[in-house]
Amino acid sequence: MPNRSEPRRRGRSAPAALLALAAAVVGPAPGQAQVAEYLDHDAFTGELRAVVNASDAASVRSIATSPEGRDVWMVELALPGDLDPSDRPALLVVGTLSGDHVVGSHLALEAVRHITAAASTDEGRTLLSEHTIYVVPRANPDGAEAMFASTRWNRSVNGTSIDDDNDGRFDEDGPDDLNGDGMITLMRVVDPEGDFMVDPDNPRLMKRADAAAGESGTHTLYLEGRDDDGDGWYNEDGIGGVDLDRNFQHAYPYYQRGAGKNMVSEAASRALVDFAVANRNVAAVLTYGHSDNLVTPPNARGELGGIAASDLYLFAMESLDGILDTGVWSSRPDNVQGGLQLRGAQLGADNNPNSGRRPAMVVDGDDIEYFSSVSSRYREITGLESVGVNRPAEGMFFQYGYFQYGVPSFSTQGWAPEGEGDSADERLAASGAEFVEWTSVSHPTLGEVEVGGFAPHAMTNPPAADLPALGERQGEFVMALVGMLPQVRIVETEVTAHGGGLYTVDAVIENSGYFPSSLRHGQVARSVDPVLVQIGVDSDDIVTGDSKSATVSQLEGSGNRARFSWMVRGSDGQSVEIRVRAQKGGLDSTTVTLR
Repeated sequence: MPNRSEPRRRGRSAPAALLALAAAVVGPAPGQAQVAEYLDHDAFTGELRAVVNASDAASVRSIATSPEGRDVWMVELALPGDLDPSDRPALLVVGTLSGDHVVGSHLALEAVRHITAAASTDEGRTLLSEHTIYVVPRANPDGAEAMFASTRWNRSVNGTSIDDDNDGRFDEDGPDDLNGDGMITLMRVVDPEGDFMVDPDNPRLMKRADAAAGESGTHTLYLEGRDDDGDGWYNEDGIGGVDLDRNFQHAYPYYQRGAGKNMVSEAASRALVDFAVANRNVAAVLTYGHSDNLVTPPNARGELGGIAASDLYLFAMESLDGILDTGVWSSRPDNVQGGLQLRGAQLGADNNPNSGRRPAMVVDGDDIEYFSSVSSRYREITGLESVGVNRPAEGMFFQYGYFQYGVPSFSTQGWAPEGEGDSADERLAASGAEFVEWTSVSHPTLGEVEVGGFAPHAMTNPPAADLPALGERQGEFVMALVGMLPQVRIVETEVTAHGGGLYTVDAVIENSGYFPSSLRHGQVARSVDPVLVQIGVDSDDIVTGDSKSATVSQLEGSGNRARFSWMVRGSDGQSVEIRVRAQKGGLDSTTVTLR
């Protein structure tokens, strides 16, 4: 007989009892939360170990070493139960893939604290005996350490040396602290050919001059620093590096700054992918980073929205446009279009874009409602209704989680500036984010310049005083998300004797979680196995009905069921085992007696 077809759909709303369970799991009292300060690698490691060592539900190990020699920690959260932790539905949480999003590691740490505290409650112990949570709180410790350097700067990249300006040298022209304030901000330089002007509504900020409105550009912006290598570019080749959240396979930003020399080129990004591939029980992914699909879920077409960035920073980075078209590689006589052309073909440039099936670039229409539902739950728990800096998603780990790995995959900044305004800079300024006032400084090659702008990390990290409350709410959300994972069990069995050594064995399986056993895209990408149901008799003893190993490609959640039936030959009193394996929903088995 062919394998079982799709079961009847019964709706996708999350069961009230399931959400009530997640809401009932309480974390530490307010006074027990993490101290309200950002921690460097050593202090962060000490705090993480203290939380883990105080709980019988947690363990920690290193999964990689950063280029600068720092451990990348992974915490496993689970309590003893019927299944090994590696066979249970699991959530993978990752923070600070981009080094300047240091808050992500603190939210992940606070989630660990919340979960270990919840393990002392009946509800928490039940959740952790049936599920596993993996947490990589600070995936990019090299980049994060820039927050604690003697001169602070927004460093999103790790310590891998990259020739960012294509001149055959590495890390030779980084930012310089011209005004001696211990921070790297921006320079605005009077330039009648510049594209930007002081914003008349807020002189702290800049705007692009609108020629159609009669405006003329008056300035050019740069990162704060000198032309240390004398090539006419400013601060184009600093220390590092690779932004790990631009280093993964989906929509990989070929040849762009921070993306690395190739996909998954870094030890930490490779360790994450290797872990996911080796641990197929991971049923959902949550990252803390610069893109969001939780406050603003995918739209009806499956596209992400809410993109916002700091204009000041983008204006400064425009000063580096064309950097790869110069340098030692462009001197090659066979390379008239610049060094970039020697680095290989851009995606799609050397193949017919109309041939074959193209990679999925938006969330599958059948999966959108799951993202919408989780978004509603996220906003309800965290109170977040807006985002701050929201980068377009390119090569991010949460994209890999959905498009390649095939599971519900989420990303959030975990906070948002509270100010109002039309642009990210206006909202940041209105929220009171730390700002270095523009001050005149003498520059060795540019003459008089003004140094100022948002303080390092102010655009991407909230005030340290906000960390405990933000972390507590993220911990609550993590527990709620775990409670939504698929949970497939055998819920009914029946044996009917027909005489003559013939018996009908019926079994019903149920997915009591909210998510299905596989998203639609998980089936399209063939990255999630079907649910497998097996009966423990020889194939030759099956007279009719389902196969010995029967499958269902997607078992909807929220209590949906699928029924399997076999007519078998056997003897009175014979024991027959029935097993179910859902790659993302766990294992179960039961034994029936033929009689």
